[in-house]
Amino acid sequence: MRIVFIGAGEIGVPTLQALLKSEHEVVGVVTQPDKPVGRAQLIEPPPIKKAMAGSKMPILQPARIKEREAIEEIRTLAPDVIVVAAYGQILPRDVLEIPKIACLNLHASLLPRWRGAAPIQAGIASGDRETGITVMYMDEGLDTGDILLQRKSEIQPDDTGGSLHDRLGRIAPDALLESLRMLATGTAPRMPQDNTLATYAPKLKREHGKIDWSEPAQAIERKIRAFNPWPGAFMKLDGANLKIFSASVVDLSGKPGETLESGKEFIIAAGESALSLGEVQLDGKRRMSAIEFLRGHRTRSS
Repeated sequence: MRIVFIGAGEIGVPTLQALLKSEHEVVGVVTQPDKPVGRAQLIEPPPIKKAMAGSKMPILQPARIKEREAIEEIRTLAPDVIVVAAYGQILPRDVLEIPKIACLNLHASLLPRWRGAAPIQAGIASGDRETGITVMYMDEGLDTGDILLQRKSEIQPDDTGGSLHDRLGRIAPDALLESLRMLATGTAPRMPQDNTLATYAPKLKREHGKIDWSEPAQAIERKIRAFNPWPGAFMKLDGANLKIFSASVVDLSGKPGETLESGKEFIIAAGESALSLGEVQLDGKRRMSAIEFLRGHRTRSS
């Protein structure tokens, strides 16, 4: 089948690479424009474009996919199927109607749970025991289309947003290739989502990573893992941000946000129990163990 791949994020790279090696013909790739990245604001291509380095395949980078020129360029590619993975824009009806067979989206949750932009972080932060990849038929709603196929994966007690992202990225290629096989043979199901079970995972911003110490320690520990590496969990320490990369729950109590120093552990009291910090990084400093950090600092947290 003729495939147009639409995506930008790193999670879609394994799927694109699998498509390029498959019996299907990838006739074009649509991704986001190159953007300034990091403190130096150097212009960099999105991961999908980087993965296509050296390829002569058409790579479209419209600022908005709803632009008429972009729609016509995709239509000219005459795809049988459009595959979307972590693109970051909602496709208009004019694009959804282009492929002869279907427009499929790979979503990093077991829909209808965690529709929206940050399903991986939401699953960990909420204490879910499993997640997965959903291949769905796209419609004009936000992750509301009928389900074609799902592949499940357990969320491990030590999973971070980064580790779960990478694992789901490895699951996605087989899920898509199986979906395409079923489409080709006319055996692909359409399972409507139960909207009464829908939950939402809105786009995360950096400020969402600020820790609220009035929450239970277990909830904070999950958020620390969920927000590693993005947006990053942090606390205010003497007016600066202290990033926290890992922590464990300990059976101690105190005023929420109070620093409990025992000499061997850097412990912060929460709404219930407390957290012993693992790895931390103060603004402008290197990443280090909490114990190493504690040796050189006598501080008050908030």
